[in-house]
Amino acid sequence: MTFSMPAAAGGGSATTRSGRGRVLLPTLLVLLVLIGGFVLFTGYWTDWLWFQSIDKSSVYTTQLTTRILLFAVFGIGMAVIIALNMWLAWRLRPVFGGMTPEQASLDRYRVAIEPFRRAVVIVLPTLLGILAGVSAATEWRTFLQWRNATDFGQTDPQFGIDISYFVFTYPFQRFVIGFLFVAVALSFVAAAVVHYLYGGLRLQAAGERATGAAQAHLSILVGLFLLLKAGAYWLDRYGLEINPQSLVQGFTGMKYTDVNAVLPATTILAFIAVGCAILFFINAFRRTWALALIGLGLMVLSSVLIGWLYPLIVQQFQVRPSELVKEQPYIERNIAATREAYGIADAKVQNYAGTTTTPTPQVLAANAGTLGNIRLLDPAVVSPTYDQLQQVRAYYSFADTLDVDRYSLDNTQRGAVVAVREINLSGLPDAQRNWANDKAVFTHGYGFVGAYDNAQTADGQPSFFESNIPPSGSLSISQPRIYFGELSPPYSIVGAPAGSPPRELDYPDDAVSSGQRNNTYDGIGGVSVGNFFNRLVFATKFQDPNIILSDLVNSESRILWDRDPLTRVEKVAPWLTLDRDPYPAVVDGRIVWIVDGYTTTDAFPYSSQVSLEDATSDSITARTGTNVVQPQDQINYIRNSVKAVVDAYDGTVSLYAWDESDPVLATWRKAFPGVVQDRSAFPTAVEAHVRYPEDIFKVQRTVLSRYHVTDAATFYNATDFWVVPIDPTKTPATNFQPPYYLTLQMPGQDKPSFSLTTTFAPQRRQTLAAFMAVNSTPGPDYGTIRVLQLPSSTTIPGPQQVQNNFESDPDVSQQLSLLRRGGSDVQFGNLLSLPFNDGLLYVEPVYVKSTGASGYPLLRRVLAGYGPKVVLANTLPEALAQVFNPNAPTTSPPPDNGGGSSTGGTADARADLAAAVADAAKASSDLQAAMQAGDWTALGDAQKRLLDAVARAEDAESRLSGPSPSATPSASPSATASRRPTA
Repeated sequence: MTFSMPAAAGGGSATTRSGRGRVLLPTLLVLLVLIGGFVLFTGYWTDWLWFQSIDKSSVYTTQLTTRILLFAVFGIGMAVIIALNMWLAWRLRPVFGGMTPEQASLDRYRVAIEPFRRAVVIVLPTLLGILAGVSAATEWRTFLQWRNATDFGQTDPQFGIDISYFVFTYPFQRFVIGFLFVAVALSFVAAAVVHYLYGGLRLQAAGERATGAAQAHLSILVGLFLLLKAGAYWLDRYGLEINPQSLVQGFTGMKYTDVNAVLPATTILAFIAVGCAILFFINAFRRTWALALIGLGLMVLSSVLIGWLYPLIVQQFQVRPSELVKEQPYIERNIAATREAYGIADAKVQNYAGTTTTPTPQVLAANAGTLGNIRLLDPAVVSPTYDQLQQVRAYYSFADTLDVDRYSLDNTQRGAVVAVREINLSGLPDAQRNWANDKAVFTHGYGFVGAYDNAQTADGQPSFFESNIPPSGSLSISQPRIYFGELSPPYSIVGAPAGSPPRELDYPDDAVSSGQRNNTYDGIGGVSVGNFFNRLVFATKFQDPNIILSDLVNSESRILWDRDPLTRVEKVAPWLTLDRDPYPAVVDGRIVWIVDGYTTTDAFPYSSQVSLEDATSDSITARTGTNVVQPQDQINYIRNSVKAVVDAYDGTVSLYAWDESDPVLATWRKAFPGVVQDRSAFPTAVEAHVRYPEDIFKVQRTVLSRYHVTDAATFYNATDFWVVPIDPTKTPATNFQPPYYLTLQMPGQDKPSFSLTTTFAPQRRQTLAAFMAVNSTPGPDYGTIRVLQLPSSTTIPGPQQVQNNFESDPDVSQQLSLLRRGGSDVQFGNLLSLPFNDGLLYVEPVYVKSTGASGYPLLRRVLAGYGPKVVLANTLPEALAQVFNPNAPTTSPPPDNGGGSSTGGTADARADLAAAVADAAKASSDLQAAMQAGDWTALGDAQKRLLDAVARAEDAESRLSGPSPSATPSASPSATASRRPTA
């Protein structure tokens, strides 16, 4: 009789459960693979859609196909090489391994491994091949540069080879030989393990330790490794020209010892390595290792004696006793190459007296181009002021540092500090933060704000020429919406069918019942999410199911992402290094972003390397932490070869060749045809806003601080090197002073130009060594660097000393203390250095703000310094009038105590004072009008009349201030202050 046992409660039989387990695990694995594959697919698919949306799909396909090609070639190559050697080692195994204790122990391992032998030979090389392929795919830039190399048209000074070899070919050769080194080394290890496991190698044998087949196999691999070593030695010869050295600070390239000892030694070692490789190839057919090992030992000894000891002896006993004489030709090579690589070879350096004399009216008139365009508005200070005056609502915001540009207004070019009013979701109250508002309502900023850079209102506010919502002003903006900006949300969903009520907040408007105007995006930017598949793809990409579930997503919806102009340009041109400061401009009624792109390399022969991060960081900006992808930090060649324009409404990215002579740009244009348009296609309206970019200027000033020295002996001694001054207006004063955009007239120029400027100080000193400016106005003179070199024998105050002079002056210090009273704080603006009358004029705006949370800086005073004299005045014209007059007081005149004058009657003095004040007020008003109109002749005349009026006022006040028994009412400080000329 058979009894059936009941099944366990809650489940089937053990066999059923085991069957379910066997089915469940593979099912879960398949699901995980499918999910992972779909997530991976969404990344590639959305990138493809993004590039399609801006008509740059060729960039994506070129990158993708190049990476796939490199992955396949090098990955399969690595796998095949290792698998072939493992199979060959197994195929050459001895039939009988002998019955030694060692072999008996290995038999157990061979038996255990045998069932998995084929899998090991396939899986292990495949995994190593995948790693090699992934590594190779990251070298797509190196491969494309090699594949599309363009000649520089100039040769290196040692080998006479076109520089393109070092920049484009040499890096790829290094990569290939490094890959082969790894492949041969791993093959040797894998083959040796297989030979040992199957008896081809015997570590404990009394007789022969290797079979003939194993010896031949391993000898050939060692010979191949030595051939690769010979190739590496040969490439090392060229690498000497791009390696940093310790001769002097920043020196790169060959020295005397390199040319006369290291170079011949490396060549000899390359031939020795070839000879050793031949010995190992011969050893494949011999039954002894002796000759090959002797050759290998001699090679190692030669590398020590020839490659290390001999250059050391040459350096110690030939070079060091007379280093300057020996190294002078190579220092000259380094100087010439560095100046060429950084575009400073044509910098115009001229001596500048640095003396200060009282300017005549003729001098004032001749320098009207500089004096009439002194920028008072500091873009690094006034962002809170723009927020308070133009933010309109808390969900709008301006960048922390604003931008400097210029516009043609009333037929006159005026400097401007500009910004766009961007959406800022962090300004929304927590109660309003929800998916609908964040993604579909608060989608864009609105409006452009611009103020004159050298003017302010009576209460110290910026003088806006474009402002408010809706836009009002001089620029006639037809499309003020900012859907693509620096502060845009990560992604927004916009658009709706025709006739649908608009839901995207445009701007607040009290004239409508809802209190706001709405908009429906009708641009070409973004990607459609109108179908379920795309909604699913983007929901996966952004890990947001609301994209599928929300009713706000409709058939006409478009999704906008990667909206920052730097991010967009970096994706379109990933081979560019981008300037960190994109700036907005109004062009033909639309707002666009202008982005500067650089081509760089670290392989220009003899050119010294510079760290981008170190060179471009200053007291305002720091490259670290930006979203700009840097292909490399250490560079020794840079060109501003590309300028990009990003439309703020539809996100269109247009790239234009700015320096078509650059071979690096030409190479990338071959790799990505049609992506960068010709210089001739650059829009004229955009060109009016082009400026010389800051980051390349900072790199060039860093290089020029040393490479303004063109004499090898002086360079070697490093006695005339400069440094970039520390910014004295920031606390703590530890960072470099930033360069400043100014409209100025350099000595020798017949008219002012928009320029980027900086100063230099001597090493370990705070005095001034030089002033540098680069022309930033598009035209024949664009990019011309001018350096005014001050005499080293004269002590001329630098920025830190000038700031100290400002704040330590008793009169100025007293006025600053008064400004700081009553819950106010003083904030210094940019300290501007201006060449004037063979000397340096210093101007610094002084802002005052409330110490409360709602305080914002207002321009209340202007500091000026010229020679030993410093003044603090209400306005720039007043400050200039006082500082150029050696007899003028630096502060407001003291109160009148009612005395007469020994030189004339009180009535006459008061009449003279009243007339002088009236004349000064009229001259000051005329001067301000002339500055705004750009009428330099009228400006010079107004300055002359202002100085004369101030002098007469001072004379009258001196007569009034003398002791007298007459009793007259005292003048109040406010009355005294009213006598001062104001603009």
